Parts: sequence; structure tokens; C-alpha cells
Amino acid sequence: MPSIRRRFAALAVALGLAAAPARAQTPPPVLPDTGLTVVLLTMGQGDMVWEKFGHNALWIHDPARGTDRVYNYGMFDFRSPGYWGRFLKGNWLYELGVQSIQNTVYQYQYFNRAMWAQELNLTPAQKRELQGLLETNALPQNREYLYDYYRDNCSTRIRDVLDRVTGGALRRTAGDSLTGTTYRWHSERLIASDGASYFGLAGGLGPAADRNITAWEEMFLPFKVQQQVRNVRVADASGRPVPLVAREWTMLDAPGRGPERAEPPFWTPFYLLAGLVIAGILVLLGRKAPRSGWARFGFSAIGTLWLLLAGVGGLLLVLLWTMTNHSIAYRNENLLQLSPLALPLVLLVPCLAYGARWAARPARLLTTVIAGLSLLGFVLQVLPGLDQRNAQMIALALPINLALALVVRVLASRTPPPPARAGTPKRARQRATA
Repeated sequence: MPSIRRRFAALAVALGLAAAPARAQTPPPVLPDTGLTVVLLTMGQGDMVWEKFGHNALWIHDPARGTDRVYNYGMFDFRSPGYWGRFLKGNWLYELGVQSIQNTVYQYQYFNRAMWAQELNLTPAQKRELQGLLETNALPQNREYLYDYYRDNCSTRIRDVLDRVTGGALRRTAGDSLTGTTYRWHSERLIASDGASYFGLAGGLGPAADRNITAWEEMFLPFKVQQQVRNVRVADASGRPVPLVAREWTMLDAPGRGPERAEPPFWTPFYLLAGLVIAGILVLLGRKAPRSGWARFGFSAIGTLWLLLAGVGGLLLVLLWTMTNHSIAYRNENLLQLSPLALPLVLLVPCLAYGARWAARPARLLTTVIAGLSLLGFVLQVLPGLDQRNAQMIALALPINLALALVVRVLASRTPPPPARAGTPKRARQRATA
């Protein structure tokens, strides 16, 4: 597990509250002064959520200018005006950053992230074209771009400029062959070590994340760009076909970090177990609630926590779909499991548990509707076109929603009617209690 100190250090650097150290044990790399040299850098996973997918950059060694510049499209600033509003709306701005190879190495060594280098076999004209493209993109008026998690990120930008200067060689090699993987598949395997983020992805990604992606699309991941360039052959200055990768080497090791997961974890049984355990506790406490104070409190507390989670989660899914550009979250079938209808129940269920007769009818109606929607979401999985992979959320939510509907129905039937008003005729009081 990464240390808390390292996590806070990484966050401080990202926020601009601290700077990466100016010194490191590993000396900066030195390339021979044989002319313009282009190196693809691929960085391993880090501790923060946005570091779990790795990173990449292009290092251009220019002995004529005496520069060693690293261009990376993964820069963002939490402190920029309107940052959080743009992030919430899906208008997240990233930018092309430029720094020296020395600072790049020092930074990644400090955060214990691996780094691999691939020198690219480009012609002198292609190298100059690439350098010109990157320098133009790094200008203040050009460096920002509208970021998309999967379709336009720091890795796809590197992919695109390399494909451009090689005349489409990268695209031709990768082709449109399907990989048998999806955006969700890759996201879950890479984020698996962070349980909270994994849960957020499981609930927040819509059916667009479950489409079978091509090898070209799969290069939203830096490691896939690293792998694909090994397969590319280009023409050298004489027209002879040569491998795009002239040589490759490891620039930094990351002691204590293992390789990235090869496959996502299979956690559906654990989500189901959690759902069944919570549902069982709710039923047990709900049965004892009318005659036990501690059971009444326990049922109210656990039920309220779930209803708050489900209600807020459902509201967020609605807002993501209707009011933002986060298209990867559109038409999310988890709305049948996490419903905004749960929010009124945050008040109604505890009131009913403590004997409020007025809460019985609306609580019973809402919990029945929520349970029905949850069950419908499970049954609809057999229909074509509704193929979102949300088994984990169904496994967790369905037992709890059914249990709440059952317990609320029982509590509503046991809640005594309100006492008769003073002065009510005896016959009317008898009729009211009959």
C-alpha cells in the first residue's frame, strides 16, 4: 500500500502547494549528439487516482539548440479559474506542458514511478515536423484542449501526433480490429487497488463504457501506445522499411511496485455478499423495531445511510446524463438501482420506525416503487440492447431495496392509528378502533 506521506506529497505537487524535489540519486539521461532525437517516454502507475492509468510524453533531444525538452499533454491546475465548474460539467481543460528531461526524471523518481524510453526511428524531416507541431501546440494560445477520459486524453494526443508524422503508419498497424476489451474493463483493472474509486466507476460508467473497443481506441492507455509502436514499420530516409522503435531501455525502476493488473477483479460475489448482509441486518432489526429501542435506532441508522447513498448517487447519475458533457455516464442503467426517489425516504423511514403514522403510506409507496425498479433492472438484463455490465450494482442494491420494502410494509401495518380526539362520541370512538 502506498504511504500516506507519499499520497499527500503527490497531491501537494498537483495543487501547486509544493514543488517536486530538485535533486535525485539517478543522474539525468544523456543522449549522443548525433542530431535531433525523439524518445517516447512511458510512465508507470502512481498513488493518486489520476496516476493509476500511467502516463506518457515525448522527449526531444536537440543538440543544436542545447535543449532536452519533454512534452506531455497531461497538465492540469486545480487552482485555475472555474476549474471545478468545468470539471463537473465535463468541460475539463488539460494542457500541453513542457519541462526539462532532468526535472521529469527527478519528479517521477521522487514519486517512485517507473519510466521506460523508446527511441523512435524517424527521418530528420519527420523529427523536425514533430518538434514543430509540439512547439506550436505548446504556445499559450494553443496549449489547452478539451479533455475526455477515453477519447481525447494525454495518451491519445501522443498517439495522434506520432501517427501524423509517420503518415498514418500507427493507425494502419493498429487498424480497427476489435480487442475484446472495453473502457470499463481497462478502468476496473487499473483502478482496482482504490476501492472507493472502483465503486464510483462501477456506479458511474454508463453503457458506452461497455462497447468493444478497437486497438486504435485502446491507445487511450499509455502502455498500449508503448506496445503498438513496437509493431510499426516506417520508411527511413532511403525508403527502406525499418522498425519505428530503434531501441528501448528502462530509465527508472519503481521499487515495491508490482506490474499493473492483467485483468479486472471479479468482485460481484463480494458485492452480493455485502448486499445480502445489509439486507439481512435490516430485516432482523426491522422485525424487532416496534418493541426494541436499540433495534429501532439501528434500523433507522443503517436504512438512512443506504437511502442517502442511493438517493444522492441516483441524483448524480441524473445530473450527469441531463446537465453535463460526461457522455460516458449517459443512459446509465444503475438509475434503476440507485434512485433519487430514495431521498424523501431519508426522513420517512426513521419517522415510520419511531411510530409516525403519517409516514406509513408515502414510505410504503416509495419503497415499493424503488424495489420494483431495482427488480426490473435485474430482469431487463436478458433483453438485447440493455447490456450494460452493472452486475455489481445490482448484486449490492437489489437485496437491500427489497429488504427495505418488506420491512417498511410490516412497520406500516403495525403502526397504531392516531388517538381519537377529545370529545368524540363513544360510538364514533368504537367505530374508529373496531
